[in-house]
Amino acid sequence: MNIRKYSQRDHQQILAIYSASKLDELRYENTAFELLSLDKDKKRLAQLVESEIYIYETNTVIGFCAYFGSEIRALFVHPNARGKGIGVSLLEFMLSHIKGEATLYVAASNYPAINLYQKYGFRITSEFQTTYNKQNVLANKMEQLLIND
Repeated sequence: MNIRKYSQRDHQQILAIYSASKLDELRYENTAFELLSLDKDKKRLAQLVESEIYIYETNTVIGFCAYFGSEIRALFVHPNARGKGIGVSLLEFMLSHIKGEATLYVAASNYPAINLYQKYGFRITSEFQTTYNKQNVLANKMEQLLIND
């Protein structure tokens, strides 16, 4: 396992992983979504580039994550590399670098991700309407509630 800081040479691989993975987080929605590639999604691209971005690589880049302050903004693993603990490793890496309680936003229908985040102390604190590629999506804000011993 190698998690390292993003460099510009990783850009095309990040775009490819995003394109291969993005619609998976919306697969439980009642609506079919069309992919808006990251390089064309100005809002999400701007949020990503202002963040701390880290790459998970073996011989090639197979995942990436990003956080900004205490907000987790991205966690993507290539579909061919899933089920091997890479997402968990990236999540744990971010949580070890975030000071205090982390926050994140997730599609309300993305039950597998919500279940994972709950195992790390995240709780749904609000629900709101957002959009992806001009289509409405119900989303949850989740906050990590740290327990002091």
